[in-house]
Amino acid sequence: MTDEKIKGPASYFPAIEKKYGRPIAEWQALVRQHYPARHMELVAMLKTAHGMGHGHANAIVAQTLAEDKGG
Repeated sequence: MTDEKIKGPASYFPAIEKKYGRPIAEWQALVRQHYPARHMELVAMLKTAHGMGHGHANAIVAQTLAEDKGG
C-alpha cells in the first residue's frame, strides 16, 4: 500500500468523475474524437459542449495529450 499523493492533472480526476458523473476514460475518448485539434480548442469544446469548468477541462486535455504523446 502506498500513501503517495497523486500529482498533476490526474489529481483532479476523482472530483471530475464525481461532479460530471462519467469516468475519465469516457472524457478522454471524447477528447480523442476531436483530434486533430490544439490544446485550448479541446478545452473550449469540453467547456462549451459539456459545461465543464476550465480547470477540469484543462486537466483532462493535458493528461490525454501527454498520454498520447508518450504513447
